Formats: sequence, structure tokens, C-alpha cells
Amino acid sequence: MAEAERIIGTPDNPDAESTDEGGSTAADAAVNAGRGKRKVLVLLSVAIVAYLLDLVTKMIVVAKLEHQPPIDIIGDWLQFRAIRNAGAAFGFGEAFTVIFTIIAAGVIVVIVRLARKLYSLPWAIALGLLLGGALGNLTDRLFRAPGVFEGAVVDFIAPKHFAVFNLADSAIVCGGILIVILSFKGLDPDGTVHKD
Repeated sequence: MAEAERIIGTPDNPDAESTDEGGSTAADAAVNAGRGKRKVLVLLSVAIVAYLLDLVTKMIVVAKLEHQPPIDIIGDWLQFRAIRNAGAAFGFGEAFTVIFTIIAAGVIVVIVRLARKLYSLPWAIALGLLLGGALGNLTDRLFRAPGVFEGAVVDFIAPKHFAVFNLADSAIVCGGILIVILSFKGLDPDGTVHKD
């Protein structure tokens, strides 16, 4: 019985473990904070890798492929073809570039806020992919012609009978699919599992 009881810290016994209203100790909180920091590091690492891959490939495409004929990768089923996309994914909404820029910035803010409550590795990977992809395309919209908030995104992966896209788009789609799967499985970003 004594082993199961938790000693609650009091002014008379300052060395005892302190608990909060939910029964968790300060040690539990420290362990959870450490786990949360590791998950945030995973999120940031995935985001940085996705962002740098996107940035480097776009720089290569602009330098070597723009204004050149497409390069066949798998016959005419997959080509590298440089295009500038002022719209959203798949070329929709070219008149709304500023709105898409604001949406991308909003997504980044939401991910950063979610990171504070992040204790799930799969969610860290998913949000890292979303963050890296959003930053990749946001960089284009901010710094490419014709101007700030109106820049056209560099796309170059061209499958046959499909829209041309880039690695940032791929990261966003993969992150989104992973989030849908995690949601269906009932896993929340804080690591809890719920059954509906």
C-alpha cells in the first residue's frame, strides 16, 4: 500500500514529490517536456530537409532547365519540364496568388503553434513535411518574379496526363495523407489515442 501512495510535497517536506491536480508529478512533466522537445526537433529536421531539397532542386531547374526542352526521365511518362505557376496546386487560381501566399503563411503559423503540444513522432514527421513544403512554395511567392506576394512557384516534375509539380508540393501531399491516416487511427498530436 505504501509503495502505491504518492508523497505530496508540503512546506514541511520540501524534498517530497509535488503533484498537480491530475496526479502527475513534476518529474513526469519534465519527462514529457523532454519528449516534446525531441518531437519538435524531428519536426524541424524533416522541415529543413524538405525545404532544402525543394530549394536546391528549384535552383538547378531555373539554372539548367528553364527555357530548355523537357528532359525525358521515363519515356514520355515522366519528364522534367520547368514552368512557373502563379496559382495554387495544379495551376488553379492564378489570379489569387496573394491569397495563396497568406494561406501558406497561416499554415506555417498553425504548425508552429501545434508544435508546442507535440508528443507524437508520426505527427512530427507529418507536420515537418507540411512545414517544409509550405516554406518552399512560400519562398517562391515572396522572392520570385513578378514581385513580393505575387511570385510564381517553380514546378518541374511532369508525369504524363497530370499536373506539373515540385518537391514542396510532394511534401505537402505526403504530410496531408499522413495526417489523414493518423486522424483515422485516432492518434492526436499530443500522443493520445481516442476511439470514436
